[in-house]
Amino acid sequence: MKDGYDDQGKNSRSKDAEEFAEERSVTSRERARSQLSADVEEFLAGGGAISEIDPDVSADPPRKPQPKYGSRPI
Repeated sequence: MKDGYDDQGKNSRSKDAEEFAEERSVTSRERARSQLSADVEEFLAGGGAISEIDPDVSADPPRKPQPKYGSRPI
């Protein structure tokens, strides 16, 4: 079944693909890497520090389970 929403979705996806096609090129990736490298060097030169975090560390600690048995209204 065709409607306006399906057509819009396909057009927006193809538009996004066209916009990001340049970002996937080798030259654009090299530009991004050089910009990132320059930003890191500037950060470190300004007194910043980079610390390595262990892979098993999470910013969202586990929460205590909440009892939900019988919480739905009748």
